[in-house]
Amino acid sequence: MDSQKSELLPPEWFFQKIVAIPEGTSRAIFENRLYIVTKNTFNGGQSFKFFAKEAGGRDYVSLNVYKTRERIYIKPCEQPISKSQNFLQNADFSSVSK
Repeated sequence: MDSQKSELLPPEWFFQKIVAIPEGTSRAIFENRLYIVTKNTFNGGQSFKFFAKEAGGRDYVSLNVYKTRERIYIKPCEQPISKSQNFLQNADFSSVSK
């Protein structure tokens, strides 16, 4: 597999967005659609599994994030990294009631 697709360096804001998402299951609105979001934190807050599934639809976003001493890595799951970046940058996690 091409290393450009399996392991990428994110923009600076990316890690802070992942950290800010509530642990466990929550909801988000993206492009006027509801998504059920699951985030799990591992290694003392140094790695994350993220999955967002469109409620009643087929769309999803899935990735793993790893922070080392040197850098932060994104490993998207079977999709372009731009999809994850677009979702995290534009999804509204605050206006959806639980």
